Amino acid sequence: MAGPHAFVGGRILTMDPWRATAEVVVIEKGRIAAVGERALLAAYPGARREDLTGRALLPGFIDAHNHLSIAALHPLWADLSRTCTREELARALAEQAAREPEARWVRGAGWDEAAGGLVPDRHALDALGLDRPVIVVHYSLHQCVVSSQALDELGIGRTTPDPPGGTIERGPDGEPTGLLVERAWSEAHARSLAAYRDPARWGGLIAALARALVADGITCVHDAACPPSAESVYRTLAGAGALPISVLMMPHGEALLTAPSAARLEGPLTGEGDERLRVGPIKLFADGGIAPALDVTIQGQRARYGVCFADLAEHALHAVRRGFRVAVHAMGNAGLAAALEAFARAARLGPDHDHRFRIEHGTLASRAQLAEMAALGAIAVVQPGFLHHMGRLVENFPLEQEIWLPFGEMARAGLRLAGSSDDPCAFHEPLRTSTYGATRRTGSGGVLGAEQALGYEDWLRAYTAGAAYAGGQEEERGSITAGKARRPGRGRGGPGCRASAARRPDVGGRRARVRGALAS
Repeated sequence: MAGPHAFVGGRILTMDPWRATAEVVVIEKGRIAAVGERALLAAYPGARREDLTGRALLPGFIDAHNHLSIAALHPLWADLSRTCTREELARALAEQAAREPEARWVRGAGWDEAAGGLVPDRHALDALGLDRPVIVVHYSLHQCVVSSQALDELGIGRTTPDPPGGTIERGPDGEPTGLLVERAWSEAHARSLAAYRDPARWGGLIAALARALVADGITCVHDAACPPSAESVYRTLAGAGALPISVLMMPHGEALLTAPSAARLEGPLTGEGDERLRVGPIKLFADGGIAPALDVTIQGQRARYGVCFADLAEHALHAVRRGFRVAVHAMGNAGLAAALEAFARAARLGPDHDHRFRIEHGTLASRAQLAEMAALGAIAVVQPGFLHHMGRLVENFPLEQEIWLPFGEMARAGLRLAGSSDDPCAFHEPLRTSTYGATRRTGSGGVLGAEQALGYEDWLRAYTAGAAYAGGQEEERGSITAGKARRPGRGRGGPGCRASAARRPDVGGRRARVRGALAS
């Protein structure tokens, strides 16, 4: 773009606490030069103007919990999200085997039994007659079903004990059914990915998906479980100028749901990198995803459920001592309790440090736990889109103390909220997920806890300034303030705007047009 460029004629939501709105934004030499009243245009007499025609302009969205590196591979696998019969499953996996003849494992993804999908077992997969191990991956990425050949390759048999933090489901005869839950599926996931880690192909797929995210106004993602192999691909893309989106890499083990290796902890620390590619906090787990750790009271009766990962505190302390920030997956209230205990211990190592502890998800919590989070300065990295699929499962599951998806209570407790999707485990579009957070509408059509709703613009703030703070990126993105970079692109009227045609879904009977992704 030659010369200054000015956006006028719309509602400019800066996400800057010192100037919430503005009439003009001026871009010059690739950065925001000025933000303010229309009178400042006098200082830029030659600026090319773009009329927003009443639309809203806001910073580029940041998806603070996205699995870009794994989601990019999904088009390579059999899509099982709509398979409801054994015949459909057989056809999809047979086609996958033919499509990827060199892959050691036949992999299908997106299985969702709660949406009408069937529940296979190893015998159903054996009956397909395929000559390789078969794995059917749940949409949550927290469990799978494998064939008998896969069990043999994994060394899982009748006498194999459950791994810490995982469950090998067994039938009445004591034999494994093929269902592997939480950390019991981690090795199956890692082995079935081996054929898909070619850096060139993986990098091309990441770049393709990143371009699709940019089209929805997302200019940055926090890759919330980034193994060393993915970090290497990201660095190659960034070094070649081929990474279409900014990425905050959250180091993780090669096997999903496991901590980073000792070797990785000796590598680049949180904050290292630049605006395009930076290292984020270490990603750890307090509990399961399909089996979150719950400790609740229902009609006067105490109930416990789920999986807690006993090694959390050890790994968190080690990471903090090394100089990393830490983000912890905590779904259930018992998982959250374990995460808060680990944070409190880690905070004592450096009470004056800016730890920015992150709770990823926090889908069930009490008010006392949220107050404890606030006292620790922890950030809630939440997914309003979870109201669609998780909300329909829990809306008839009332609890006496804890609150499902307690977004409103989090805000009232003074917590910073960062917006995110958990893609590919849920849909990624910020304008769509924000609607669920504002309406509390579930996939069944009901409303879950209307008092926990937040305004639509609150969600836009969570997806911009809130997510930037969660990533330690507030000085470079998340608000429309002087000095921040424009987002390269070819949006109408200037490369600063990518989501020029984005429209907010109906909320409360009103429709607003949103123009996004000016400042990355």
